[in-house]
Amino acid sequence: MATPLLTDAEITASLLKLPGWARDGDTIVRTAKLPDFAAAIAVVDRVAEDAEAADHHPDIDIRYATLTFRLSTHSEGGLTAKDTDLAGQISDRIAAAGG
Repeated sequence: MATPLLTDAEITASLLKLPGWARDGDTIVRTAKLPDFAAAIAVVDRVAEDAEAADHHPDIDIRYATLTFRLSTHSEGGLTAKDTDLAGQISDRIAAAGG
């Protein structure tokens, strides 16, 4: 079943509730610095579990203790609630790890 795209106003409102996230075209992006490499990989592991449960997967760039997450619902061609929901979960994982 198709997931509706968010409007520009909905995206803006969602980002107000997602500190650290920014819009980049049809994606939302967050970069986070973790205390060390092990903490960064632990966050990636937890996010992987969340992504599998949601059947929605972020693009993740790992640079030692710095992680960059990109979210977009590629099948819909833009941003949906799947992206903002997972962004919230990612933010919680980052915070719990000290990022």
